[in-house]
Amino acid sequence: MSEPNLLIIMDDEHSANALGCYGHPIAQTPNLDRLATGGTRFESAYTNCPICVPARATLATGLYPHQTGYWDNCLAYDGEVPSWGHALQEAGVETTSIGKLHYLELEGQTGFDRQHLPMYLHGGGDTHGLVRDNPPMRPQCADLATKIGPGESEYLAYDRRIRDKACDWLEKKADEPNAKPWVTFVSFISPHYPLIAPKEFYDLYDPSKIPLPKKRADDTTGDSEWWQAFENCYIWDRFFESDDQRRIAIASYYGLISFIDDCVGQILGTLKKTGLEDSTRVVFFSDHGENLGARGLWGKSTMYNESVAVPMIVSGPGIPAGKVSTTPVSLVDVHPTALQIAGLPADPSRPGRSLVELAQLPDDDARIVFSEYHATAAKSGEFMLRRGRYKYIHYVGYAPELYDLRDDPEELTNLALSGDYDGLVREFEALLRALVDPEAVDARAKADQAVLIEKYGGREVVASKTVPSATPAPKVGAMA
Repeated sequence: MSEPNLLIIMDDEHSANALGCYGHPIAQTPNLDRLATGGTRFESAYTNCPICVPARATLATGLYPHQTGYWDNCLAYDGEVPSWGHALQEAGVETTSIGKLHYLELEGQTGFDRQHLPMYLHGGGDTHGLVRDNPPMRPQCADLATKIGPGESEYLAYDRRIRDKACDWLEKKADEPNAKPWVTFVSFISPHYPLIAPKEFYDLYDPSKIPLPKKRADDTTGDSEWWQAFENCYIWDRFFESDDQRRIAIASYYGLISFIDDCVGQILGTLKKTGLEDSTRVVFFSDHGENLGARGLWGKSTMYNESVAVPMIVSGPGIPAGKVSTTPVSLVDVHPTALQIAGLPADPSRPGRSLVELAQLPDDDARIVFSEYHATAAKSGEFMLRRGRYKYIHYVGYAPELYDLRDDPEELTNLALSGDYDGLVREFEALLRALVDPEAVDARAKADQAVLIEKYGGREVVASKTVPSATPAPKVGAMA
């Protein structure tokens, strides 16, 4: 029997905790909840880099940023490192993308036979974020606080086109005689800011009933030079004039999540209506999360769960229904999942393992997942390991953090501040150094970024430049 087709659905900046099936008390996601009920939900899923462009390069290649050099939002995937799409093309599997890619603007080189409605890296990307020795303040952070509430945006219009194209593609594929096996990647941009939600979905949430986000723990964790530089660069929260304004922004984020849930529901409905449901597996996840005001932080770029943890659901033929897996997984696991459709084995040189296999196996809480960050606001490289109940965060040149996610799921007690856990901290650091040389990787990333800084006119020119807070949606006439 041949492997089922594969429909990959990804949204953008969707925290793992912001779905009903993940236990969120407010977020309404009935369609994704049903997908989880019919399949397997991974409750400990992570991005391998909590920012858009490197996360998507990791997704394509199944390799970590330090293995490929796609470090930041200026160094986008260009097809130079083979992707799962390339492997599937060689095996005769049809590969299609619909929606946001955040790759370089290349057609035919990134592993897709056809790209519909692609969003590429725009204008060289976030060149402002290349400056990391003394990260400059970002006035564009004001957009997050001012572009909020019910309404319409170019992102919403773009996502609707993606939704409609995906439904149309499935309907045409169902009518195609003797269709080849296929993998289709549908990529939305919501709930990424601007936090403007369609009124019908915004109205699901009463801002006056939205609880305010947690504050940073009253300890010394946020006092380090690393964190002070980060928070003086990403100054999102300074532009909020009141808690009521914060509540509107949070309600808008939940409204965007419900909007995307509705888009996914329409695609899944089309999959069922066309008769493709029984021959197609579905994988849903996000590229990274959103801090959403927790600890006074917004956006992504941190190793706290709001930012680095993502939803991950797999459903369809051969997938256990109603299962909640505690096995830690990450975006690199999508690479072997995609290869499986062609009967190809996982590449032993890449760290991932098929989500289909992991869903079918007993839980493995001892599995280690890894994330890293070398981009905007980070004075030095930031690394994360998750194993079992503990999560370790390493900052090159600065004090680490350690959290017990079983007893402290909100990550408010930094165990690394207590001498009682020195042995565990050393054990995690040894595990990290067995995987990567943090200092050498930090130096490599900064060297590559220095080349780009000189290309764009030098440090002062780059640091003083204001770039858009988010990539503009492609023009309607430029999309196919």
